[in-house]
Amino acid sequence: MTRPAPAPFAADPAASRGRRFPRTGERKGDPRDAFQRDRDRIVHSVPFRRLRHKTQVFVAPDGDHFRVRLTHSLEVAQIGRTIARALGLNEDLTEALCLAHDIGHPPFGHSGEDALDAAMAEAGGFDHNAHTIRLLTLLETPYPDHVGLNLSWETLEGLAKHNGPVSDPSWALAEADAEFPLELATWPSLEAQVAAIADDIAYDNHDIDDGLRAGLFALDDLLALPMPTRIWERVCARYPGANAARLAPELVREQIGEMVGNVIAETKRRVAEAGARSADEVRAAGRCLAGFSSVMAAEERELSAFLYARMYESPLVRGLASQAASLIGSLFAAYLDDPALLPLEWRSPADDALGRGRRVGDFIAGMTDRYAVAQHQKLVGPVALPEYF
Repeated sequence: MTRPAPAPFAADPAASRGRRFPRTGERKGDPRDAFQRDRDRIVHSVPFRRLRHKTQVFVAPDGDHFRVRLTHSLEVAQIGRTIARALGLNEDLTEALCLAHDIGHPPFGHSGEDALDAAMAEAGGFDHNAHTIRLLTLLETPYPDHVGLNLSWETLEGLAKHNGPVSDPSWALAEADAEFPLELATWPSLEAQVAAIADDIAYDNHDIDDGLRAGLFALDDLLALPMPTRIWERVCARYPGANAARLAPELVREQIGEMVGNVIAETKRRVAEAGARSADEVRAAGRCLAGFSSVMAAEERELSAFLYARMYESPLVRGLASQAASLIGSLFAAYLDDPALLPLEWRSPADDALGRGRRVGDFIAGMTDRYAVAQHQKLVGPVALPEYF
């Protein structure tokens, strides 16, 4: 794809609102701009590397071909960059947001998040999006002169609000916002809005691939839906006589392309309708400017509902998720009861009950699936997560 000139409503790294800590240790002669440095700081961070052992849908998957948080984030980034380039947005900011959007997830996916939220009820609860900001601004500290990764305002704003304005921030997000205000009540940049819709596109299509591979539903089940049926007919017409198993990946690729094309066209229409001529006018538009057309949005909701029923709520996935949630609850109780079980660098005798609960939550949220299993076996007892697929 030819790279178009930057659109007037694209985020401009030269006009960034800066970083919380002005001295960032950047070397003279560094050819990277602010958003490129943000992306690289994320890629080189320990939390990003841990995503390779964190659940996407399947708990601690034994199959090498199933998605995990890391592969999902890479796929979101590929889709996000494609959309950003077509719209003339800043690709590096879009990529940074896509790569980091799941970095605050605890082990075991959404079941782990629900369990940690319940365990931390007296400490303010847990939200993975808020924890992403907490992790990047406070907990991850690889630099000698400041806490956090010291990312630009635009990157932190996009991560905090990529799903839209935040009217009631959790304690973790409120604390970060107090230190470095992110204008939580407004819409974020178009780059952040693109990262959010790229996440939806990746989820829908790659979960089709994993669901078919795992046998949670069959191709015929999927073809009861209008959009996959329409695309399947095109694919079959293009490759007459080809084996269905060979055509299923082509259906996924074609569907991604159709959804991406729809987002590009609809976003251009909305931006023109809003008359947005700058990144700040995008924020002031009062509504989401990046998204599907009304027809595509309805078809996407049907597909999402199908996946929810046949995949996320399947007896197999729910059963494993329940066991994983129990594991998180037991681990939290063990550490809270005896903080000496925490690694030395995670202990603090100055903690009150609130601080202790949040410290334990921070530690567990950083675990990979397999590390959580190992700690449970060491501190609590055997874990009965079966191997499968």
